[in-house]
Order: sequence, then C-alpha cells, then structure tokens
Amino acid sequence: MAKEFTHFNDSGDAIMVNVSDKALTKRVAVAEGQITLSPEAYAAVMNRTVQKGDVLGVARLAGIMGAKRTAELIPLCHPLGLTGVEVDFLTDDAAHTVTARATASIVGKTGVEMEALTAVQIALLTIYDMCKAVDKRMVMNRIHLVEKTGGKSGTFRFDESN
Repeated sequence: MAKEFTHFNDSGDAIMVNVSDKALTKRVAVAEGQITLSPEAYAAVMNRTVQKGDVLGVARLAGIMGAKRTAELIPLCHPLGLTGVEVDFLTDDAAHTVTARATASIVGKTGVEMEALTAVQIALLTIYDMCKAVDKRMVMNRIHLVEKTGGKSGTFRFDESN
C-alpha cells in the first residue's frame, strides 16, 4: 500500500490536516544534526572564548525557543502546547563537530517531529551565527529525525542502512 501525502486536498491544494477526531496520546520525537567547525572556532566554543558568549548555552535556548515557534515558521504545522523540549550537545574534539540533539514531547493529537527538527536547525544556526566572525566555512549536515513514538503511525527509528 503506497503512502499518500496528507497536506493536500482532492484538488491538490495545500491544507492544514484536520486532527479534530484524533485521540490525545503521548508523543515524543528526537532529532539531531551536526555542525563542523574549523579547529580555531571549535576551540573557542569549547573554551567559551567566543566574544558573543557561551555558544552552546545560547544555542540550547535558541533551539527551545525555535521548537515553540515552529507553527509560525512552517506554514502547515499545527500550533502545539509542547509539554517538554530538551536540547543537548555532543562534541567530537577530533572531528571538530558539535551534534545538536533535540527531544520534543506533548500529549496531543499530532506529532512533534517538526518541533524537534526545528529545535535542531535553530540550535545549529545559532552556533553558526555566534562563530561566523571566526569561521564562515562551517557545514551543517546529517539533520534528521532519529525517533518518534506515539500516535496512529506508531514508532519510527532512523536506520542508516535503509
């Protein structure tokens, strides 16, 4: 059975999906993405010597704020009353990378994948913004949904082999 896009009506017009009849369920989504910095910029982030301040602290707050504003940025997303958003960072000294990992949760009628993905993107963009005076060649990549639970479609886990 082929899956169909849900954000279009029978005429092909873009719509916001009606979730009125869906049950309230606990839903959690985890997303992550990575930014690679120059050795100099990476060291400044790790040593907290970036002139604009604590890069990862600011990026964490920006990611949380981004998740809360997802419906303002993505036209067909539902405005959600999130019950939790966490943004964490994993660093790799050898590769000069920072991986942002966001977890969004809700008890609601629709999922929070877009909120988790938005949190990651905004966190990474904040790192870029705070470090661009030192390194304009930063690369953001591997931004993806890691896992989601809850809702009618059940559990999804990212598998690199597929």
